[in-house]
Parts: sequence; structure tokens; C-alpha cells
Amino acid sequence: MSAMIGPVFFTLIQNSIESGFKNTAVMAFGILLSDLIYVMITFFSVSIFAQNPYFEVFLGYGGALVLIGFGVVTFFKKSVHRPNTAGIVFPKPKKMTAFLKGFSINGVNPFVMLFWISIAGIVSIKDEFRIIDVVFYYAGILLTVFSIDLLKAFVAKQLKPYVTPVIMMRMNRIVAIVLVFFGIRLILYAYEKHLLL
Repeated sequence: MSAMIGPVFFTLIQNSIESGFKNTAVMAFGILLSDLIYVMITFFSVSIFAQNPYFEVFLGYGGALVLIGFGVVTFFKKSVHRPNTAGIVFPKPKKMTAFLKGFSINGVNPFVMLFWISIAGIVSIKDEFRIIDVVFYYAGILLTVFSIDLLKAFVAKQLKPYVTPVIMMRMNRIVAIVLVFFGIRLILYAYEKHLLL
């Protein structure tokens, strides 16, 4: 599931090309932390979230605003040119910004929450699971997701020498459109959920 194409996937690829692997690794830590928070919340209160659809509606609308906001900013972001970097100037990336971006884009996605609720549901019906089994189970999932995020960033970093200003501009706009698309999708999802309440 962590290899699926979604807003986090495109954001990781774009950030790796634009800001480098280390900066994107920090972004992946932000994603990991938001996943870890969801793990704690859903594990200890899976029944509350599973039976409270208002939370999904709220998170859907909130997530949509964040994704569309990132999309609009990304679409209008301009690249500055200079000769010694194949025409592209990458401003010095801020690790805290990358961390918060990864944390927020992953954290406001209700599908991430639903994923962790489903995992918590699976764990809750495993009567043979001891505490240590649960810890290793979650740790395995989190490490897999984090490792695949790092792999995406590493592969994208290898493409940087081939990225021209025109390609970077087009990539920014594609990422922006994808983020807005997922934002609109979240609005529709939240609206449908709201109608069913």
C-alpha cells in the first residue's frame, strides 16, 4: 500500500528532485511520525473512531483544504535559473518545512486513518497476539512504509541530473494538479459521508 500512487507519493518524488535525498528523508520522518500517531490513536480507541463518522467528515474537509493549498502554491512556484546547475536554482531546503509538509499531507488524509483503523481492527481480533507480537506487527508495517518512502526518494534523486527547468516546471504543475485532484476527491468523499449521517 505504501507504493500506491497518491498525494504523498508525488510529493516525495517532487521534493527529492528539488531538494535532495536528505531533505526528503526528513519529510519521510514526518510521514512516519503522523503514521505513528495514527497507530497510537487507532490502537487505543479503534471502536470510537470506527463508530464516529463525523471525524472522517471533518478530516476529509480539512485534508482537502491542505492538499488544495499545497497544490495551488506548487502550481505557481517559480524556478530561478543559473548556469552552473543546468539552469535550475534550488533554494536551500529547510528540513523543518519538509518534515511539517510530510507530516501534514499524510496526517490529514482520511484514507490513511481508515487504513490504520483497519489494521487496528485486525489486531483486535487476533486473540493469540501478545503485546510483543502487536509491537513487532506495527513496527514491521511502519518500517516497511518508511523504507519504501526512502526508496522513492532515492530513485527520484538519481533523476536530478536529467531534469531541465522546463521538466521541473511541468513536474511542479503535474504535482500541483494531482494534489488539487486528491483534494477535490476528499471533498466529495467527505460530502458523501456527510449525506449518509
